[in-house]
Amino acid sequence: MSDKTPQNNLSIQVTQTLEVYFETLEDQSTCDLHEMVIQQVERPLIEFVLNRTQHNQTQTAQILGINRNTLRKKMLKYQLIES
Repeated sequence: MSDKTPQNNLSIQVTQTLEVYFETLEDQSTCDLHEMVIQQVERPLIEFVLNRTQHNQTQTAQILGINRNTLRKKMLKYQLIES
């Protein structure tokens, strides 16, 4: 696999962003980093794919590789739909 693959580029971007994040913390501690990163990535990912599929939840779930019910739960969590 080439270093120029989209997956590798995304990994590099995440690493660079985390480096900047930790630099700005200076001596402060952090917690719940995993949840923070997941939320920062998951919402725009879902929004992006929803827009690409013209809000077709079945297609969106298929592209994301998750169950449609899981997608709906995440959409509720991120207030992308109303309950």
